[in-house]
Amino acid sequence: MRDDAATRELRNAHDVLAPVYAERLAGLLDEMPIEQALLGLFADLVRRTNRVRVGDIGCGTGRLLTYLASLGLEPRGVDLSPEMVRVAQRDYPGFQVEVGDMVSLPFADGSLAGAVCWYSMMYLPPGPRQQAFAEIARVLTPGGYLAVAYKQGDDSPRRGGEQLGLGIGFDIWWHSQAEVEARLAEVGLEPVFWGRRPPLEMEPQPQGYVIARRPPHAAAV
Repeated sequence: MRDDAATRELRNAHDVLAPVYAERLAGLLDEMPIEQALLGLFADLVRRTNRVRVGDIGCGTGRLLTYLASLGLEPRGVDLSPEMVRVAQRDYPGFQVEVGDMVSLPFADGSLAGAVCWYSMMYLPPGPRQQAFAEIARVLTPGGYLAVAYKQGDDSPRRGGEQLGLGIGFDIWWHSQAEVEARLAEVGLEPVFWGRRPPLEMEPQPQGYVIARRPPHAAAV
């Protein structure tokens, strides 16, 4: 697991944010039919592999776990923040959630039929970001799927969290589609769906989505 200054800052900030996320984001998906539809498409594709075990990578407080399970999947959560994991274990006790790093996932090669990175890649600088995509390609079974949600932007770093008045801050990246497409291509994941929606009220940027597949006959990563 990484232990550089930026990663410690990110982890500590999200320890502080865990109760805020638990309060503000728990029911948010219920009000977002587009996101529900995208996760539904992802789940349908995963079920067609005849396997249902998926990873919620950067799961935060676990807010997607019950929805993924309602779609017939068996999700397991991983998050960098121990406090996020503690809250997820408290609020969603029926699911396995553990502390882990996106660049060294606690899954065996080819053990997942799917992986979800719902606004979690945006916390990674370019080097670790590419490692994370490679890790996901490693843990996906051939024919498995990855779903990514991201804030669309120009790929430049910016600071997040500071405006909340909680004494925290961390680096964040809003990605271009070209950046996401390049990272997928480098690890041999093939997009099967791209999506974009305009910002909702209080959102400063459009949102981007992609579902990508590890080819059925892909070599080991």
